Amino acid sequence: MVGLTDSSTVKLYDCRTLSERDQGIKAAVAAVKRGELIVMPTDTLYGIGADAFTAYAVDSLQRAKRRGRDKPPPILVGSRRTLDGLARKLSPQARDLIAAFWPGALTIVVPHAPSLSWDLGDTGDTVAVRMPMHPVALEVLAQTGPMAVSSANQTGSPPASTAAEAREQLKYAVRVYLESGPLRDSVPSTIVDLSRDIPRVLRRGAITIEQLREVVPDIQDIDEPDGVSAGSHATPVSVDSSGPAEDTEESRPGGE
Repeated sequence: MVGLTDSSTVKLYDCRTLSERDQGIKAAVAAVKRGELIVMPTDTLYGIGADAFTAYAVDSLQRAKRRGRDKPPPILVGSRRTLDGLARKLSPQARDLIAAFWPGALTIVVPHAPSLSWDLGDTGDTVAVRMPMHPVALEVLAQTGPMAVSSANQTGSPPASTAAEAREQLKYAVRVYLESGPLRDSVPSTIVDLSRDIPRVLRRGAITIEQLREVVPDIQDIDEPDGVSAGSHATPVSVDSSGPAEDTEESRPGGE
């Protein structure tokens, strides 16, 4: 099991310069393949990530964030077609939302393929998946494959707005930090549960309910009771910022 990384081998790369970006992405990919942790920018927040199929790496991620198996991390992918290998099935609504909002700030919860050899924690039979819209993250994911990624902060602490801030919290638990400067909009992704007959918003975020209903008119908002026709009384929705700070990059049913 991976422990704390030696301080002499922890490296922060400034991906705003071409030379360090290339070096940093190469180092990050190598670290992930060794079962170590990295921090990288996404289009929403900075994320701490591990190889999704290396159980001890996912466990190291959870320990770095100081949380347990009851809050499994979501998965980031580098292409839409990768999802076909992770999900047991995808509804027409899921494919429509993916076509409209991926890459981007939409996390979908879908039934996962039972044949997958991973251990993300207490997931039940679903997995939360997103394809981010950030060139650094996409370049890393193209070479690593699916990664378990959560917000780059410890539970109870505010999300990091830079890789340097993430390093202050996570310290030597992470091998490689990829710096891309402050993110323009530190708003978490919107989470939609597509494992049910009628899609439902589990967390409000960067994509509004109005935008979602342009694609899937009958999607239910987070505060609407089951069985209510969502499109019959759509109301403006703002980003929900009242929840706990931890894991605001992505969330899972039953988590924050």
